Amino acid sequence: MNVISTNIANPREVIWKGTPEITGIYKVPVDVLTIKKYFVEGDTVSDLRVHGCENKAVYGYPSEHYPFWQDEFPRMKMPWGTFGENITTEGLLENDIVIGSVYRVGSALLQVTQPRMPCYKLAARFGTSSMIRRFMKSLKSGFYFTVLEEGTVKPGNPITLEKVGETGHTIVDVVKSREESE
Repeated sequence: MNVISTNIANPREVIWKGTPEITGIYKVPVDVLTIKKYFVEGDTVSDLRVHGCENKAVYGYPSEHYPFWQDEFPRMKMPWGTFGENITTEGLLENDIVIGSVYRVGSALLQVTQPRMPCYKLAARFGTSSMIRRFMKSLKSGFYFTVLEEGTVKPGNPITLEKVGETGHTIVDVVKSREESE
């Protein structure tokens, strides 16, 4: 398992359903991330009610999902960071990640807290209201981390499992249970 890309965003205004919105979903690759307790330094989080803070300080998304989405949206360019992730990963997939698991990523120590439950800004990024439903049904949600130890992360850094979470529930289990309850 390793880091493919590290990504941050500056604030950007988009028009969604006729309303201007400020978003930080348009991430671009950078050489290194500095991960602090509640955020990624230099990254824009436009709505702290639903992104960032302790339980959603860092968002990871598997590089393995990009071909699936490229097939779904063949005309869209999809550089790393397209899904708003801070860390694009390789070898770290939702069906294997147990909630509460702890990973060493670069010099940071991160604990998995939950899957991403996207807001309308992902739909705005992809230009279709159907994206939120498609994203959840795909079970390709990515995962949020809380920060146990601050540090830096660069592309090429290994991702090492330090401790398996005690919940026994994977990211996919949580997404499926949410889908079944709706």
